[in-house]
Amino acid sequence: MMHAVRAGLAGLVLLAAPAARAETLTFASPLTGASEVPPNTSPGKGEIKAQYDTATKTLTWLGTYAGLTGPVTASHFHGPAEPGKNAGVMVPAPAGESPFSGTATLTDAQAAELTGGRVYFNVHTAAHPGGELRGQMVKAP
Repeated sequence: MMHAVRAGLAGLVLLAAPAARAETLTFASPLTGASEVPPNTSPGKGEIKAQYDTATKTLTWLGTYAGLTGPVTASHFHGPAEPGKNAGVMVPAPAGESPFSGTATLTDAQAAELTGGRVYFNVHTAAHPGGELRGQMVKAP
């Protein structure tokens, strides 16, 4: 009987433990040629805003650009990379026309890179196959 009481109390303690709090985190970045590695002199400019839902692990984004040297050939979130460093594609994010938007489910490792400031967004064109516009995703207040 005493064992059953202890087990019941242990269950109550677990039920009373605070649940992990879900949050929606906001990130943003200007997109410029000067942020590319190496920098370029693209006349283009843009912006990307993203939200990450920690409960569903969903990243949702909305971006714009204008003044590119030609049509977008690809666009992605890259990481892990500190500002000034390059990295491979982390999440494809087609940006064929401006404005562009999308959604993806992140792994725990990808979410850690995003929240740690080690993810950037890149817009590629034929004139700049390595990237015409880039912006490091920074947590917004």
